[in-house]
Amino acid sequence: MVKRVVNVLVLIPIGILLIVLSVANRQPVTLALNPFRPEDSVLSVTAPFFVYLFLATILGLVLGALITWFTQGKYRKRARIEANEAVKWHSEAEKHRTRAEAIASQAVLPSPGK
Repeated sequence: MVKRVVNVLVLIPIGILLIVLSVANRQPVTLALNPFRPEDSVLSVTAPFFVYLFLATILGLVLGALITWFTQGKYRKRARIEANEAVKWHSEAEKHRTRAEAIASQAVLPSPGK
């Protein structure tokens, strides 16, 4: 339910804003990748301006996700190590429990009447 509210309150206005920006910025713009000869057509790309806006947004999202992924790597590694350790201790406890049950079943308790 909360996810649906977040989608409605956040993502829909962002989508509307991106559509408005793309309609308002349809003029062709040339991106020159050669700083010394900007008129060079080999290293230039002409596209509507909203394409560059969308590409910059997508690139920012991907870079942000990658940076977040790599900076949280130490926490994921720690979680893996602790999960493996928990499994090891659980199996150790299970082994001791079965051993204790085996010893208890073999032990003969003296009767209280003697």
